[in-house]
Amino acid sequence: MGSGKPDQERFEQYVAARRGALVRTAYLLCGDAHLAEDLVQSALVKAVGHWRRIGDNPEPWLRKVIVNDHISRWRRHKGREVLVDQVPERTALAGARDLDLATALAMLAPRQRAVIVLRYYEDLTEQETARVLGVAVGTVKSQNRDALARLRALVPDLIDGDEPATRTVSP
Repeated sequence: MGSGKPDQERFEQYVAARRGALVRTAYLLCGDAHLAEDLVQSALVKAVGHWRRIGDNPEPWLRKVIVNDHISRWRRHKGREVLVDQVPERTALAGARDLDLATALAMLAPRQRAVIVLRYYEDLTEQETARVLGVAVGTVKSQNRDALARLRALVPDLIDGDEPATRTVSP
């Protein structure tokens, strides 16, 4: 068995090249720059032990770990979330011009947010998204439909006619 130097070098090169994209994906999932960094760091630590197996194409494996870790964290902490006494009127939400896409994404359920991020930011197909999330393609389709409907309600100016509005989201 070799010393592992070529694997270590390939891992370091991969991290140097793709870390930023992974952090962006994680940020879009969780809406918190520090948590995004933690999610990516955790996924990369887990990847080291599997690098020989995943090293030829680590991106899907890492995305799946990031998404699953985020959803697990959300489930662990959802009972600790602060609940508001009164929900704002729908018209107030729909008319809010300062509600941007990042804020709207944060208002989606974690699985819906994961589908939107993987499909539209990572440009994965429905089949690839289903594989990353470990669900059926039909689940991806229904989560996508529901998430887009929610986003349209939250950010009505998101789509102008047939042309999607251009928005940037960065940590």
